Amino acid sequence: MSSAEVAWHEPFGVAETPPEYVLRPRLYLETTIPSYLTARPSRDLQTARLQRITARWWNSWRTSFDIYVSELVELEVRAGDPDAAQRRLGLIEPYVLLARDSRSEALAERVMRDCALPKRAGTDAAHVAVAAVNSLQFLLTWNCAHLANSEFFPKIAATCEREGYECPVICTPEQLLERYEHDLAESR
Repeated sequence: MSSAEVAWHEPFGVAETPPEYVLRPRLYLETTIPSYLTARPSRDLQTARLQRITARWWNSWRTSFDIYVSELVELEVRAGDPDAAQRRLGLIEPYVLLARDSRSEALAERVMRDCALPKRAGTDAAHVAVAAVNSLQFLLTWNCAHLANSEFFPKIAATCEREGYECPVICTPEQLLERYEHDLAESR
């Protein structure tokens, strides 16, 4: 494969370390992450800030994780502008695609009910359920309404545990940057 082909297949030209060489935490990449990474630079200051943080995490720490997406993420990234959808699909294409099953669907329903999430948060609950059922350690998202939310997280985690699953740490790229860069600074 030529270097031009590698750059095309490897997002941002950074090669993945083969999983057999290192034991890495397993991370579920929720739809907002590929959306921020592939969107045109925003003029809105807050959105532009989140895009920069997401790109910084992606370029600095992505290869420290085994990354997974689900068929839910694939469906969501296909929506909208066809050119933007193609960029998002290209970004998630290298990662393992997790399917929903009866266990994740039952857990998603339980999360919706026990956590009193609004009906529109059904897909959010399904993201958590797929990640929990597949024993992923992290769920990375910018969805702070229902996922990376200090009000909902304890309820979501308790529901997962009651159902026999460990809830992934639900966090933003900014929170993961703080965690990993703090650990790096401490080790020096």
